Amino acid sequence: MLQDKPPQPSATPAALEAAPAATRPERMSGSAVLWVALAIFAQESVWNFYDAQVPAQLRHFVSSATVIGLIMGLDTGLGVIIQPWMGLISDRLARRRLGRWPIVVAGACVAAVPFALIPWATSLPMLMLCIFAFGLTANSFKGVTETLVSDYVAPGQRGKAQGFIKAGVSLTIIVSALISLLVVDHSLKAAFAIPPILMIVMVALSYRFLGRRHPTALRREDTGDEEADPFSSPWAVLNDLIREPSRTRLLLMAGIFCFAGMWAALRSLTTPYGTEVLGMSRGAAGGIALPGAIAFLICVVPLAYLSHRLGELRMIRYGIALFVAGLLVGFADPTPAFTAVSVAIASIGYAVFSVNGLVALWSLAPNNRVLGAYTGLYTVASASGMALGPALLGATVDLTGWRYMLLNAAAFGAVTFAVFTLVAHRAKRPPTTAS
Repeated sequence: MLQDKPPQPSATPAALEAAPAATRPERMSGSAVLWVALAIFAQESVWNFYDAQVPAQLRHFVSSATVIGLIMGLDTGLGVIIQPWMGLISDRLARRRLGRWPIVVAGACVAAVPFALIPWATSLPMLMLCIFAFGLTANSFKGVTETLVSDYVAPGQRGKAQGFIKAGVSLTIIVSALISLLVVDHSLKAAFAIPPILMIVMVALSYRFLGRRHPTALRREDTGDEEADPFSSPWAVLNDLIREPSRTRLLLMAGIFCFAGMWAALRSLTTPYGTEVLGMSRGAAGGIALPGAIAFLICVVPLAYLSHRLGELRMIRYGIALFVAGLLVGFADPTPAFTAVSVAIASIGYAVFSVNGLVALWSLAPNNRVLGAYTGLYTVASASGMALGPALLGATVDLTGWRYMLLNAAAFGAVTFAVFTLVAHRAKRPPTTAS
């Protein structure tokens, strides 16, 4: 059980590198994972439809692709600001009778309104008001919903739980695509109403069957004397992160930034790579990612179970190595078939990180009362990487040409591998007394 005060720098990270099953006796609650996954699935369905259809809605009022891209990045900026604060607030509520659920339920109900009003906007100011209101309210509970798993699943089982949750989240792309295919052309207003209604219904069901169990299901290590908690604001959490002698958590944040940036860059630039290098049509090049999505869905749960046995940091390094290997396969033979295989291999490598990244950061938290805040920090690192990654890789393409894009991405992957290797080495150091 973690203590209320921050642990010694190297004591907690060591558990990340090697965590045999024998030291993790608690069983994962399948029903808890199911209902948490349903709540996360609900909110991600809305976000996927938002990303798919709002740019087209903006095209009615804005002709510049750059401006549309900046507006679409507004929610990322809001998330970086809001989520650490809301995570810390949810940590204060986690030990009470209703837990984090008031934020999740209220947030889902409020965010549904501006989302459903998007197609009703008849001017750019009205549309921007809806977009801003949705980004503000949806980000206020997004990270909190993702933190629910830490309340109902034992620390040693959270990686496996994340595997099931990520598999469910990957299906939201299919739901968004079906709504776009079957409803958008018939009634845009109805299409924008379906995702928020589904979100409210699913979150309500999750609360009905899981929220009422909160007082008895809350992890024992999450309880304690609230007055003794030194982390009263995100600044206190951030100050503790920066001043940690081993810098392990800060390095892990840097690794999350790098890997999330690589993945976002690969997703953003694969289609133009297909048209420029492989001579494919725009539609065919966009389909290169499909084998990767299938590979992710198939492999994410088995990888979660494997990570449970081998440890989060070790599996992340294996995932990065697989990611880089996939990119090199595509670079060696620039054909549509090999590129599709390359993306599929890289997607499996990213699936390893997707399962373990947040769990590893939770494991390094100074105590279990700041897991919501650390979820927010994960969002800051990953969102920043996703915002800057495509630009960084694009800059190397401008220097070397599209033919070397996958090789350039592999070089960034090597840097990321070095960062996580340094994290792993510091995690293996024997505990020392902080001065």
